[in-house]
Amino acid sequence: MPKTKLGKWAIGLILTMLMLFFIGTSFTNSLYTSVPSSNSIFEDMIRRPALVFPLLTAMLSGVAAFVTGIIAVAKDKERAPLVYIALIIGACVILFLAGESLFPH
Repeated sequence: MPKTKLGKWAIGLILTMLMLFFIGTSFTNSLYTSVPSSNSIFEDMIRRPALVFPLLTAMLSGVAAFVTGIIAVAKDKERAPLVYIALIIGACVILFLAGESLFPH
């Protein structure tokens, strides 16, 4: 378990991210089955806000967990394995966002 406040925040943010992903993806099959997806995220925000906002918040939470974990490891010398797992998950979120930005489909 993490000993520092920043390490605990990193773990909390990753758990929040996972919970929001679960909530957001459950909306795709139950709430918006009749609403088709659009070509841009801005159109989706208007058409399907209950789906988009939990997923965007989850992405932001993953990036925040990565930044918080980096600071905890570098500044506070946090060595808890859960913080490193949070760093890996946060880095995957950042790579996903970079890939979606650089290579849109």
